[in-house]
Amino acid sequence: MKNELRFLNFICFVAAILFIALAVLNAIFSPQLLTTDNLFVTMVCMVMALMFAVNPLLYLKSEGRLPIPFAKRLPRREAAQLAGSTPPMLDSKGRAVPPDVRAIVAQMGQAQPKDV
Repeated sequence: MKNELRFLNFICFVAAILFIALAVLNAIFSPQLLTTDNLFVTMVCMVMALMFAVNPLLYLKSEGRLPIPFAKRLPRREAAQLAGSTPPMLDSKGRAVPPDVRAIVAQMGQAQPKDV
């Protein structure tokens, strides 16, 4: 499965490079660049290149192999602690429970001392 995914991402990346090359060749070899037809062909090639490049880039980002400049990163220890934290308490409709209700539920769960 992982090899198939890698192969499909490679094909998408090659297709994106080919569309960019086609747009550059259109710009180099056309006698008049700013005609409606040439601009249309160039924009179609660039949009197709973008469509084929999105999947491999998102895959690399999800794997952590694509560094994103100016993005705030958590150290590995903090990220592991956040991943292991308890899930939020939800009500019957799936909404997050407010903190005051969470405190009341925590008090109810504690054992009450009996009067002697």
